[in-house]
Amino acid sequence: MAKIRVKQEESLSIKFIHQMKVGANRRLDLYFFLPKEMGIGPHSLNEEEYYHSAITGRRSYYSTAIHLPLVQSRFASQKKRTVEEFRLYLNLFAYQFAVAIETDSKELGQIEDVEEFYSALNDLNKLVIQLLKKFRRNEPSDPKWKSYFENADNYLSWFCEQRLLKLLSRAPRSSEYSEIVDNVIGLCRAESKHRESKRYNSQHTVEDPNRISNKMLLLRRLIQQGVVLKDEFKVLGTGLKKVTTGFATAMVMLVVSALIIKAQGVFSGLTIALVLTLAVIYGFREIFKEDIRNALWRVIQKGRPKWSRILRDTTSQAPIAKQLVWMDFMKSAELPAKVSEILKRRHSQNKLDAEVLHYGIHTRVTQKDFLAGYTTIQEQVNFSLAPFARYLERGKAKIYKEQDGKISNDSVERRYQINMILALRDDKDEVQYARYKITMNRSTIVDVSQSDLPDGIEEID
Repeated sequence: MAKIRVKQEESLSIKFIHQMKVGANRRLDLYFFLPKEMGIGPHSLNEEEYYHSAITGRRSYYSTAIHLPLVQSRFASQKKRTVEEFRLYLNLFAYQFAVAIETDSKELGQIEDVEEFYSALNDLNKLVIQLLKKFRRNEPSDPKWKSYFENADNYLSWFCEQRLLKLLSRAPRSSEYSEIVDNVIGLCRAESKHRESKRYNSQHTVEDPNRISNKMLLLRRLIQQGVVLKDEFKVLGTGLKKVTTGFATAMVMLVVSALIIKAQGVFSGLTIALVLTLAVIYGFREIFKEDIRNALWRVIQKGRPKWSRILRDTTSQAPIAKQLVWMDFMKSAELPAKVSEILKRRHSQNKLDAEVLHYGIHTRVTQKDFLAGYTTIQEQVNFSLAPFARYLERGKAKIYKEQDGKISNDSVERRYQINMILALRDDKDEVQYARYKITMNRSTIVDVSQSDLPDGIEEID
């Protein structure tokens, strides 16, 4: 498996996924090259607002056995385990099961070819049946264990049904694949009957979309307990910013005081001219104080991380990892030499001036062991490009063609290409790179593709 995967998530978002083991020390940098014709830059997009509104992350324990009978191995010899251990391993399997189905269904929903879509849908349907059977084969009989199992079974049954029905609602129409459609519908009906026979949900809850949705959200949070890491987020540089504000104010007041003393020397006594002069001086103080403070802060903050995050185990509260996060616009001259070299690889028609938006994250994972049997955590970070899309122009052009004396036209959508370069460094190893091209319009991401690197630059394996 590659160290890091980048792929499209929704119509206007991309995400990267990577895993880190005990003791990992990893620095990851993403450089987004936004063509200036997009109209996006420090003058129009606030980096901090973009970070808080458009970037979301999820960090959890991870096992490579997402599509394997993990339940079989983890739940075997239940008498030798405590209730908390059982619940933990149950939650891990249920959570990874849900994430796997969610990921597979999203990727399937982006397939446009009819034959490929129904083939993938059939495979997903078989996979769901297989995993649910293996999961239920290990249902405990002890009441103190059974309630946890029923919560997970209720959620997984409902969630799989919803993902499959959503795919069918958007599936391309074709009578050739009616058998596959019938199989998927049969599974959805069987899962609905399974939940009904187990009396997992009251009739009133089932009939009310709001109640059933909220209940399943609660069950999802319950199965995340002990698996998804708790993060303690902190803004860095708060004290330094106060010092900068005080220093900027002191500088401005020094100049203002000098001007006041000079004005008093020019005007004898308290006159209207002196009062007006002092008013002008104080007015300029208010204007320039903010500008000087902001300029000083930009100089001091440049290159420094803006946020920190501590990841904790939700069960033991033990710290699992510490992260530093960067988010800022950069000038082309500030880019690392190899990033600039990779960018020169572009075709001549793509060599447009661009604003560089940089996202960096440095993670140090604890040297202490994780939960028994687990040595890996997984991080998924989603970048929504919707804030970019609002600056883009809609396609207004038309292409005309003539055939047999008749003239017709087709509307043309305006597309933009964002280059993204990813730099990855583990411990003291050499930095590895990858380059992606993101083609998008105002409503969706058209394509995400990986490009070749120049010779001599190590690619992420």
